[in-house]
Amino acid sequence: MSLNCPQFEATKNALLVRAPAKINLSLLITGKRPDGFHGIETLMAKINWYDELLFEQGSTEGIELVCTGDYWAPDGEENLVYRACQMLMERAGRQVPIRVTLTKNIPAGTGLGSASSDAAAAVMGLNRFAGLNQPDTVLHEICAALGSDINFFLGPPLAYCTGRGEKIHPIDTEFEFSALLLVPGISVSTKSVYENYLHSPELYNRLSAKINPLLEKKKVDSIAEICANMLESGCFRLNRELETLKERCQALCGRKVCLSGSGSAMYVLGSDLNEKQPQLRQLLKRDFDCESRFINNNRW
Repeated sequence: MSLNCPQFEATKNALLVRAPAKINLSLLITGKRPDGFHGIETLMAKINWYDELLFEQGSTEGIELVCTGDYWAPDGEENLVYRACQMLMERAGRQVPIRVTLTKNIPAGTGLGSASSDAAAAVMGLNRFAGLNQPDTVLHEICAALGSDINFFLGPPLAYCTGRGEKIHPIDTEFEFSALLLVPGISVSTKSVYENYLHSPELYNRLSAKINPLLEKKKVDSIAEICANMLESGCFRLNRELETLKERCQALCGRKVCLSGSGSAMYVLGSDLNEKQPQLRQLLKRDFDCESRFINNNRW
């Protein structure tokens, strides 16, 4: 897939918006907060794999959401796309008949953030297509109300996110990378992973002592090489087959395999994997029924 795929493509009567997935280049847990949520410190990067949202004039009043593509998504108010559009029209004080076709190319429950990215694409797309003229501050408020990490997808391709994930600190440096993305046919519940997470202050202190100085120097490549994800143990405790997949893939490719978010997706950094990927992908599919694809960093 091209690195230069645009985010918006307008035709005479429609607007296509691409919603990129993300990977976590590092993910630390600071501990449980007074509000019951876990504090996180994570470096996130968008990748060039997209869901797509097509905005068209609706034939009836209100929001018509149609979901299609390789993976299922709800087509009612439980979908973040529907709720994002609804909230934006309420804030704008205008109800417009709109038809949104969501093409799900990225599976949910993989730690790739597709639902959050879809929601961000929804507010940006509807604002532009319907001429609602809402400022960025309103878009950010809506996204923050819908979920902790949605605001990340409103910004640049690389950011350090803290708090519950809602505090976005853009990283104004380019980090170009290639990776083999592993997408097992397993849906992981983020809620369940956090419920099974056992916090280690010692591990957090050790990892943050390594990562924070690198972050100050914007050495993103060095942070990515550490391959730190403190949710990994909780994910693997619930899904032992994912731990086996990681170990097998590391043995096959001779380098670290990193979990994205709370899983189930994993990735292996390295442009040279493009040459090795046919054989490696065949083995992953044969032995683990694991899909995989070669991806790059996204440029927006």
